[in-house]
Amino acid sequence: MVKKTEMQPTQAPAQDESFLEQGIASLQDLIAPSSLEIKSTHFIMGTKFGRTLYVYGYPRSLYTGWMSAIINLDEVLDVSMFVYPVGSDVVLKNLRKKVAQLEASYQVNAEKGKVRDPEIEAAIGDAEELRDQLQVGAERFFRFGLYITFYGSSLEELEFIQHKIETILGQQMIFSKVASAQQEQGINATVPQMLDSLQIRHNMSTGAISTSFPFTSADLTQENGILYGVNMHNNGLVIFDRFTLENANMCVFAKSGAGKSFTVKLEALRSMMMGTDVIIIDPENEYERLSDAVDGSYIRLSLNSSVRINPFDLPKVVDSDDADDALRTNIITMHGLFRLMLGGQQLGANGVAVPALTPIEEADLDQALIDTYARAGITNDPLTHRSTPPTMQNLYDTLAHMGNSGPSLAQRLRKYTTGTFAGIFSQQSNVDINNQMVVFNTRDLEDELRPVAMYIILNHVWNIVRAEQKKRILVIDEAWQLMRYDDSANFIYSLAKRARKYHLGLTTITQDVEDFMSSKMGRAIVANSSIQFLLKQSPSAVDILSNVFKLTDEEKKRLSNFPIGQGLFFAGQNHVHIQVIASGTEEMLVTTTPKK
Repeated sequence: MVKKTEMQPTQAPAQDESFLEQGIASLQDLIAPSSLEIKSTHFIMGTKFGRTLYVYGYPRSLYTGWMSAIINLDEVLDVSMFVYPVGSDVVLKNLRKKVAQLEASYQVNAEKGKVRDPEIEAAIGDAEELRDQLQVGAERFFRFGLYITFYGSSLEELEFIQHKIETILGQQMIFSKVASAQQEQGINATVPQMLDSLQIRHNMSTGAISTSFPFTSADLTQENGILYGVNMHNNGLVIFDRFTLENANMCVFAKSGAGKSFTVKLEALRSMMMGTDVIIIDPENEYERLSDAVDGSYIRLSLNSSVRINPFDLPKVVDSDDADDALRTNIITMHGLFRLMLGGQQLGANGVAVPALTPIEEADLDQALIDTYARAGITNDPLTHRSTPPTMQNLYDTLAHMGNSGPSLAQRLRKYTTGTFAGIFSQQSNVDINNQMVVFNTRDLEDELRPVAMYIILNHVWNIVRAEQKKRILVIDEAWQLMRYDDSANFIYSLAKRARKYHLGLTTITQDVEDFMSSKMGRAIVANSSIQFLLKQSPSAVDILSNVFKLTDEEKKRLSNFPIGQGLFFAGQNHVHIQVIASGTEEMLVTTTPKK
C-alpha cells in the first residue's frame, strides 16, 4: 500500500481527473488509512501513532506460554511470527564446525591454565545434544522472526506501551529493539500480507519454537458439567464439573456488588439441572426468590419462628467406621459450639486471649455431655443412636446437679434454655431438608446468636450429608462471620477436608478478604479448595489475593477494575479470565439488582 503510493509513476492530471469523476474505488482504497507518515522511530497512521519492535535475542531456555503476557496486554498490538524451515543436513554441517570451534577454544583455555568457562561448556553440551536429536529426526531446525507493532494516541503513550512490552520481555531475558529507520518495513512485516521486510531472524529448534505458540490460555471446556461463563481469552465456553477435581470445594472472593451472589446462584440453579442437591446458608435473604422458583425449602430462623434445630442430633450413618465414632465426634463438635455460645475467646487485662472455658470447665462439660446422652439411652453402641436425642434443657439439668464447675456452667447456659435465646436450639428438631434446594435464612437472628446458629446449621447439615451420600453443594454466604471465631473456623476447615469423601462440594463466599485470609484456617480452607473465583476487589484486598494466588501484574491490575460479572476463575492448575453470563429467565431468578 505504502510502496504503491510512493513508487507508482504519477499519471497525467487529465487521467487523474477522469478516475475521480468515475468514482472507482479499489479494495486498497477502502481499507487504506486517510494518511500515513513515516518517521525514523515511529509512524503516524491517520490520527494514531505506531511503532514496530523486533526481537533479536533469546535466553538459553524458553518456557511454554512466554508470549501469553504480551498477547494478553490491554493494548492494541499487531504481532507477526515468521518461521522458515532449514534443512537438517545444512544445520548438521554448521553444527560440526561450531562444535569444533568451541572445543578448540576450550582446549586453548585449558592449555593456558585459564579458569574454565561455563558458557563454553554449556554451548558444547547444547550443540552436541541438538546434533543427536537432528540425526535421529527428533528435532528440526528453523529460522524465527518476531515483530510487534503497537499503537497509541500520542508519542508519550507509545513510550509507555514500549516500556511495558520491553519489561515483560526483559524479565524473561528476551531482548528487543525499535526498528529504527525501518518503520515502513515494520508495518509491512506486521500487516497480514506475509511479507518479512525486516528479516531479523534467530535460529531455533522445534522444542524452542513451539514455546512461542501464542494461544496458550487455559481451555476449561469439558463434555460434562455446567456453564460458568465465557473465556475472555479465546471466547470459548467454560463448561466444568467441579466434582471431577481432587475436591469439589470453591472459594468466591468479591467486594459488595461485584456479582458474587449472582454467580453462586447461577451455579446452584444449573447444578440442580444436573441432579445435584444444593444447601445454602443465607444471612441476607438473597436466595428466597430462587428457592421459591424451584419449589425449594426456605427455612427462616428467628427467635419468633417455630423452626427448631437440636444440636444433640446424631447422624444416622451407614458407614460402620463413622457409626462407631458418631457420638464421640458429635461431642467434640459440641465442645466448639459451647465455647462459641459462652463467649469465645476473650482478651484479658494483659491483652492475651483467655479461653471461654477453663480446663476444669472443659472436663466437667465433657462429662456432662456423656452423662446427658447416657440418660437418654445413647452410648457408643451404634444401635442406641436411633433413640430420641437429649436437648439443651437436659444438659442444663445435668450440669446443675454436678459438682465442681457444673452449676456455674449451667447458669451461663441458662440464656439458651429458659432465657432470651430459649426455644430455637433447646428443643427437638422439626426441620425437614428432604428437598433438592434448602435455604437456611439467618437474617432475622440477633448478631450475637447468628454465628451460633450458623455453627449449629452446619453441624445439622453435616449429619445429613454423612447419613445419605449423594452429590451436594453446601453454600456458606458471608463466611467471614464464622472465620472470626477459632472454633467455627476449625469446623469449616474440617468440612473442607472431609467433604470429598461424602460427595459434598463446599462453597465459601466472602467480601471481607482481609479477615478471611488473615486467619490461618481461612488460608487453609483456600488451600483445600480446588476452585477459586476472584471477582472485582477493593484495592486493599488486591495485594493480599495477589500474594496468595501469585497473580501477574496484569491480572493484579485487572482485579480492581473488573466490571460486574467478570473475574479470574481458578480450577486446578488452570485459570482464565471469565465473564459470567445468564439467560433472561435465569437472570430474572438470580439477580438482586432492583429494577429501575
